[in-house]
Amino acid sequence: MLKIAIRDLTRGPAETDGELSPADPIFAGLELPLEGPVSVSGQLQATEGDDFLWRGVIRADAVLACRRCLAEVPVHLRREVDVLLTSDPDAADDPSVYPLPPMAVQIDLTGVVREELVLEVPAFVVCREDCAGLCPTCGADLNAGPCACVRSAEPA
Repeated sequence: MLKIAIRDLTRGPAETDGELSPADPIFAGLELPLEGPVSVSGQLQATEGDDFLWRGVIRADAVLACRRCLAEVPVHLRREVDVLLTSDPDAADDPSVYPLPPMAVQIDLTGVVREELVLEVPAFVVCREDCAGLCPTCGADLNAGPCACVRSAEPA
């Protein structure tokens, strides 16, 4: 359950376990090829004032392109989350703080899951450390062997 009524938090922390489908509209526009559901587990609790602390773990599997040869690379994403949700406008500059509407009656963690998942995606992946990449002239995969391009002599 990733949507919790604030009044339920007066009785104590709430478990935030759930799964989001890769086709969930919350992931629209990310161009992140998820393989299977995004798993979320954690706990949401009220803190001092009108703030809420969410500690959880987000897990997902994706298939990214190797930065050298463009081969598909399966990547397991796992992000530990420790964020504050608040309606205090002065806290908006802190990257670990997520805003709440001033008179919120419910906390929806799906937006937090989206943002935190994106932060966990590596900027570059390689299929293997010794990946030879693609030929800059003909585009052949150099992992399969040398291409037929004629190489110019290297300058001395």
